[in-house]
Amino acid sequence: MPHDDARTLPLDALRALVAPVGAVESAERLTGGTFATTYRVTLADGRRVVVKTAAADPGTLLSHEHDLIRTEAEVYALAGAHPGLRMPALLHADFTRAVVPGDVVVAAHLDGVPWTGVGFGPADEDPRAARAQADLGAVMERLHALTGERFGYPQSPALQAPTWRGAFTAMVRALLSDAERAGVPDVPAARVQEALDAHGAALDEVTVPRLVHSDLWPGNLFVDPATGALLGVIDPERALWGDPLLDLVGSDPMWDGVPAAVAGDLDVTSPGAAARLLLARMWLGLVMTIEVTVRAYEGDWAVAYEAANRRSLARALDGLGV
Repeated sequence: MPHDDARTLPLDALRALVAPVGAVESAERLTGGTFATTYRVTLADGRRVVVKTAAADPGTLLSHEHDLIRTEAEVYALAGAHPGLRMPALLHADFTRAVVPGDVVVAAHLDGVPWTGVGFGPADEDPRAARAQADLGAVMERLHALTGERFGYPQSPALQAPTWRGAFTAMVRALLSDAERAGVPDVPAARVQEALDAHGAALDEVTVPRLVHSDLWPGNLFVDPATGALLGVIDPERALWGDPLLDLVGSDPMWDGVPAAVAGDLDVTSPGAAARLLLARMWLGLVMTIEVTVRAYEGDWAVAYEAANRRSLARALDGLGV
């Protein structure tokens, strides 16, 4: 994964950002992400917090990524009243862009370790994996019980609508515009538009805007490595009000297969739901394909990543019959 030294925050900036919470004793940059810059900070009183900021330069962002840190702060604040969502407490937010050129959240540090690093076996063989999947399904159910007034991204009025068909169509068309602006080659725009036109009735089946994290892959989930218990959920900056099926796709971005324990009672088999699941995979395939060019990813991993995402996009479009 890329590691851009230009995204490193000076210690003086970290001190200023954390000052409303406490004094900095030490700081460690956390790697592994490609969007935000994140630090684990130990305070003088022994507490640990996480400081996260993201670029505000529109040239490096997709349309839906503007002001995403503000969405993260909004979701963390909402989660403060819903402990079952297992998100960290929001301690401070700075949207002035006076200290660093982007928005900032300071959140409590979570217990546990990332699910990606614990080496669970298959769920039918490893009870820890089964526990983690069941807990994730329960968190999704609690997320989706929270409802909003409009569909779409909280910080993007242009990507909101009174209907899910309207919001989702705007989201997808914005991605196609991003691809054109960035010169992304071989984007099947005509097939994508045909899929939207052909399956609008399925999108209309979603009538209530529900809170969707959209990025619940194992790297954003903290677990107890001994038991598999899900202890924490992070990175809700891409959250939106929409179709809960987007969370199934976000938890399974490389199309490995969503376990029944995660899907819970969500309908994934009726004709409308099956179409929406494929539309969600089409949407995520577009996001992950286009970001390679927009972010200027480089290296062998980027080549493999883009190829896998293009395969997922093509598979979704084939499944949608376009």
